[in-house]
Amino acid sequence: MMRSLLVRGMLAGLIAGVLAFVFAYLFGEPSVNSAIGIEEAGSAEHSHVHDPAAGQGTGDAEQPEEELVPRDIQSTVGLLTGVLVYGVAIGGLFSLAFAFVYGRIGSLRPRVTTALLTAGAFGVVFFVPFLKYPANPPAVGQPGTIGQRTELYFGFVAVSLLAGILATVFGRKLADHLGAWRGGLLACAGYVVVMAVVAWLMPVIDEVPPTFPASTLWSFRTASVGTQVTLWLTLGLFFGFFAEKVLKPSQKATAAAV
Repeated sequence: MMRSLLVRGMLAGLIAGVLAFVFAYLFGEPSVNSAIGIEEAGSAEHSHVHDPAAGQGTGDAEQPEEELVPRDIQSTVGLLTGVLVYGVAIGGLFSLAFAFVYGRIGSLRPRVTTALLTAGAFGVVFFVPFLKYPANPPAVGQPGTIGQRTELYFGFVAVSLLAGILATVFGRKLADHLGAWRGGLLACAGYVVVMAVVAWLMPVIDEVPPTFPASTLWSFRTASVGTQVTLWLTLGLFFGFFAEKVLKPSQKATAAAV
């Protein structure tokens, strides 16, 4: 049973990755190209200010660094590969999480359990960390702070994931005494309070240049959210369908035995 769920979770993640790639390519890549153009224009202007003699036939002008991977490969094959690997990995982890919570948060159908788990995972893994450390396009952020920004983001994701797991455990215990509705609300409120305090304590990183177009930044971030919504929604829909097919025979066998 676990193997069947794992395989179907990875398959659902693969399908979700394909659709997420289509969304990211259609709606995210235009803002990325605009940001790259801004970055290249700023680099050219910076080089001209510091080396006014460049490009006047002296032979000493600094040549731009050649990209290891061409931009057209990055925006197509590279983007597709990255999103598919991410989707398959998330699908596999999602199936393991489903196997753990199924039957432990009430006698819910597989599709209902999948829907609740999808909504919770989307909020805990992506949306709440995104509110604290939103995604930035090229030309935003200092190269020297990449390591720090990465550590802070994944640290915040880890805290959010831990708080979400604890909220689920305590919410289940509260539901036994206060009812499912009250227990769930108290667990969600506890998670929100904990993450609000953690977000307040963790440092703020705002490296968006004042001259960077707000429309490009807004387009990039909304496309990032849309890509994740597409991935998680597709994953939840397909995995819920697959889980229903896998678990229905076992449910019928158990009912017949009873």
